[in-house]
Amino acid sequence: MTRPDLSLSVLDQSVAAAGRPQDEAIRHTLALARCCETLGYHRFWVSEHHSHPTIVGTAPEVLMAAIAARTRRIRIGSAGVMLPHYAPLKVAEQFRVLDALAPGRIDLGVGRAPGSDRRTSMLLNPDPQASEQFAQQVLELQAWVGEGVHTGGMPPGHPGHGVHALPHGTTAPVLWMLGSSDYGARLAAQLGVPYAFAYFITDGLGAAEALHLYRSGYRPNDVNPQPHALLCVWALAADTEAEAWHLFKSRARMRMDRNLGRLGPLPAPEHAERAWSEAERAALEQLRQGALVGSGPQVAEKLCALAAQHAVDELAVITWTHDPAAQQRSYELLARELGLIG
Repeated sequence: MTRPDLSLSVLDQSVAAAGRPQDEAIRHTLALARCCETLGYHRFWVSEHHSHPTIVGTAPEVLMAAIAARTRRIRIGSAGVMLPHYAPLKVAEQFRVLDALAPGRIDLGVGRAPGSDRRTSMLLNPDPQASEQFAQQVLELQAWVGEGVHTGGMPPGHPGHGVHALPHGTTAPVLWMLGSSDYGARLAAQLGVPYAFAYFITDGLGAAEALHLYRSGYRPNDVNPQPHALLCVWALAADTEAEAWHLFKSRARMRMDRNLGRLGPLPAPEHAERAWSEAERAALEQLRQGALVGSGPQVAEKLCALAAQHAVDELAVITWTHDPAAQQRSYELLARELGLIG
């Protein structure tokens, strides 16, 4: 199955695997980025989490620099920088350096969620009201990151007027708003920036409403004259449907354990089974029914149907497997089915 108008991207979360050192997950992310560039994917995004025993990518800006040094074409981005932890000026500086390393290839996705528990969040930024300043932070970041290319920097009267986020160049990072609720959709529309809805977090709940709010309220500008939305989805393909569902056992176990407050490295599928309660068996069945899992053709068909349903022309795919080779194979199968490679 091919759909020429559907752009396919990747979000990798550097997931820890049981039985392996956590730092291997970071190196696997680098290898996956190189692989996905070869396969023809449009973007490669990395996430930010803190003190999380499952997701160990804590510094997307550092990981992006390493990816930039190992790739030549694919866009590289954060999904995202959890902005309430940081000063917008520092984030703008980091991403301007990244744009100098990979000119015209950098996406700066920002989010309001902490990416951590409350205690860890307070250690990153002791201000308990930090998230309430998010909209103002994004405005400041938008001015600094586009300075010299899209904006003139901070306006007169702002404390940052005359302060510059360097280095300047002929290109600038593209600012994206990430979200899983109405708030991010409305803010993205108001600011006139691209919007990524975290479909994998909500299992699709709220996606249609958020996209409608974004599109109907969008304010065009010279940088982004049209709204651009994508869905971040969790998907897994394998050579056979049976193999895909076997690999999915790792993800299913993590979801059930998370509901009980248990977080840890991703188990191998052969070790993922445990005694399920009746409620868990019902939840597992519901999870399976909505999962984008199967053979390459099956998952490609599901992805195309989902994109058509929500009228988006770009998807960012997340895939968790205990074996990195199975993860790469999933992306390869989807690339072939959706016409990214011959």
